[in-house]
Amino acid sequence: MTWEAGPSDGPHTVGRWLTDRASQSPRRIAIDDRGVTMDYATLALRASDLADGFRRAGYGPGDRIATVSGNSADHVVAFFACALAGLAFAPLSWRLTPRELTDLIARSDPAILLAEDEYAALVGEAVRALDTGVVVVALGTTGVEASVPAARSPRAAARPVRDDDALLIIFTSGSEAAPKGVVLTHANCFWNNLALASAVPIGPDDVVLAMLPQFHVAAWNCQPLLAWWVGATVVLERSFQPARALQLISERRVTVMMGVPTHYALLAADREWSSTDASSLRVALVGGATMPASLQDTWTRRGIPLTQGYGLTEAAPNVLHLPAAEAVSFPGAVGRPYPHVSVRLVDPETELPLEGEATGELWVRGPSVFAGYLDDEMATAAAMRGEWLRTGDLARRDASGVFRIVDRIKDIYISGGENVAPAEVEFALALHPLIEASAVVGVPDPVWGERGVAFVVRKAEAILSRDEVLAHARRNLAAFKVPVRVEFVDALPRSTIEKLARSRLRALARRLQEGERNEHVI
Repeated sequence: MTWEAGPSDGPHTVGRWLTDRASQSPRRIAIDDRGVTMDYATLALRASDLADGFRRAGYGPGDRIATVSGNSADHVVAFFACALAGLAFAPLSWRLTPRELTDLIARSDPAILLAEDEYAALVGEAVRALDTGVVVVALGTTGVEASVPAARSPRAAARPVRDDDALLIIFTSGSEAAPKGVVLTHANCFWNNLALASAVPIGPDDVVLAMLPQFHVAAWNCQPLLAWWVGATVVLERSFQPARALQLISERRVTVMMGVPTHYALLAADREWSSTDASSLRVALVGGATMPASLQDTWTRRGIPLTQGYGLTEAAPNVLHLPAAEAVSFPGAVGRPYPHVSVRLVDPETELPLEGEATGELWVRGPSVFAGYLDDEMATAAAMRGEWLRTGDLARRDASGVFRIVDRIKDIYISGGENVAPAEVEFALALHPLIEASAVVGVPDPVWGERGVAFVVRKAEAILSRDEVLAHARRNLAAFKVPVRVEFVDALPRSTIEKLARSRLRALARRLQEGERNEHVI
């Protein structure tokens, strides 16, 4: 069997990346999943057969397929099948609690929910809490690839996939309590990967270590999809374990990888760091947060300088990058725009553009900017100013045009590469019957980048311990969202316009971190 793109296929549709590559390099290894390899011909055949199964069962463009799965070859097959059939692929986080997952399933409203066996219990509990039925099918050759359930509302007729069809729906924490679904089209992903190919190229002989969980946009659009486009091999890792990652780098002769600063810090701290043969590694890309200069120095001494990147899910995600060769000259910087990406700084108050050396809110424009938030026109309108995407990040541009991220105008903090919205944590804490109010802020952490500190106001005469608050948080939040510390206060600080004064709480949290007394009245 051969795979050739027909004349009706759009020039940017991602499904044809795989089928074109399978025609040209059928026996090259596409995936190494825990030592089990799959060549491009097999990957394309399985994905094409599943896409045909979706079409025959009545699914087509406009439908969504949600998943709960770890990184796996089966998950990649499902992704490319959706791309070929024009279905939107919505990978949901397996790190969530059943309550949180229930909310995302309801928001994504999938035609089918594909669940990996390992997470069947989590999915089952989440689905039971829904008012409407959800079709749940197992991933893999004995699950959905063997039999696709018939669509409840079949599409009248299949049509070719278009560039503007939704390809990925990635849920990300915003400044509100509920995560928002970021809709990325085939064209968004095409332009994002074209930019990445120009700035940080990958070739067919590269071996890519993919250890970011596949419910993140970077797990697809920061190296793996580009690798499958050009015919490279992707080594899939289920979870990050420093010793295991170092072993894979050495044994698989990994040439390209990506991680957040926490990953690189833990790798360098592992006892196998100094003895690991990492001579094959030529590109180590950093995202999620700005790396400390000391971390850059540690990796540079090993002959592997880190390439800093900056992005956000709404931009698919690549916006800025700093080549490793420039890291010494611009410590703490995140670089210049990728090709095909335009940025500007604006005054946060007036929204007027700032020229030259300046500090302001970073705005982004380009063909990789998302199509909008899923079923949320108000949130989409708030994020956009015409063609410009507001990042909510305060950035500084120097005389050479290099950018640094100064602070976040939004209140999100980043823990281990995961965005945490304080409002979402506060919403979960408010479910406790003895909590009157709460506020959460991020504080620096040497390993995780940032961790949350919760300031809690107890209800009148309530007896509530820190341990009870943390236990409640663990029941209702994913582990990375659970605050590392709880402090009880009589009241939350307010500004003159009755807004929560988070800056005062951040200052207090940092003082507590430095060892001052544990109980404070604000």
